[in-house]
Amino acid sequence: MEEENMEKAMNKKHKGKHDKPKPWDDDPNIDRWNIEKFDPSWNEGGMLEVSSFSTLFPQYREKYLQEAWPMVKAALKESGVTCELNLVEGSMTVSTTRKTRDPYIIVKARDLIRLLSRSVPAPQAIKILNDEMQCDIIKIGNLVRNKERFVKRRQHLVGPNSSTLKALEILTGCYILVQGNTVAAMGSFKGLKQVRKIVEDCIQNKMHPVYHIKILMIKKELEKDPALANENWDRFLPNFKKKNVKQKKVQSKEKKAYTPFPPPPQPSKIDKLLESGEYFLSDKKKESKKWQEKQEKQAEKIADNKRKREAAFIPPEEPSKQDPREPDDRKKDVASMAKSIKEKAKTYGKQKSVENINPEAYIAASGEKSSKKKSKRS
Repeated sequence: MEEENMEKAMNKKHKGKHDKPKPWDDDPNIDRWNIEKFDPSWNEGGMLEVSSFSTLFPQYREKYLQEAWPMVKAALKESGVTCELNLVEGSMTVSTTRKTRDPYIIVKARDLIRLLSRSVPAPQAIKILNDEMQCDIIKIGNLVRNKERFVKRRQHLVGPNSSTLKALEILTGCYILVQGNTVAAMGSFKGLKQVRKIVEDCIQNKMHPVYHIKILMIKKELEKDPALANENWDRFLPNFKKKNVKQKKVQSKEKKAYTPFPPPPQPSKIDKLLESGEYFLSDKKKESKKWQEKQEKQAEKIADNKRKREAAFIPPEEPSKQDPREPDDRKKDVASMAKSIKEKAKTYGKQKSVENINPEAYIAASGEKSSKKKSKRS
């Protein structure tokens, strides 16, 4: 069975002419991800044709580029590439020379001038000439139409005091610069891929960068565990669901009933003067009227200012002095007690008068009253 499988593998047709198994394909000593540094002996003959790239830069970068250009020129000269700064056209140009040996260095030089035009500092931009460093310029201006939303989402990417941006730089291992309608990033291919996804998700409002930071932090911790190297990490990663926030309803204006007739014309200044009668006044009378109105306004203003000045000298109302030893509630209690004592004294006096009555005098008085009544009837 094993021999048959080997024969089938040998007899299998290949798509390309040179697509055949090589002896170094299965060599474990070869690291295919390692980028070897270019050796000039690999291309002693140099370049056959002159390659050049140019890019425009904004006017506000002109002064800085003039100052930093000697540094850029010296860095490119080591690789055998010439550069030119044209301040009239506002452009930068790089081109190969006879001393150029590395064929890919012109692409790196093109990336260098692109980064310089996007406000990346010259010392940072020169690092792109290293073989391990790559760059990506992400265009974000055309992802959102509304200008206010775009500015707000771009600020989410930067964060308060650039804290979000610094966290992304640490976790992805990339240099990130947000400038205008673009985001310039420098780093490894893996880091640049992560940065592009984070930036696009933020500007398109798919996911906030803070959630991406949480996911990257969890992934960084999982990388430390060798037991989870060949497992799926989805069960460890959080699922952030987008919440629909209620938006304010736009109040629609009530439509007025349609009428075929146009609205009545508004009275002009002359019409208003005719109505008030000022149109027929002479110039002297008009001036005197204006002067009189001005005097009235001045008098009102003077009176108002005087009132404000005098208000500062009006003494505040003094609060009524109260004895702190006797509060109001206590005074009320004393008054009610005095009233109740008076009432009790009255009732007691009535009872005493009833007790002191002489019975003989009372019967005599009642007999006299009854005899008087009888005489009246007769």
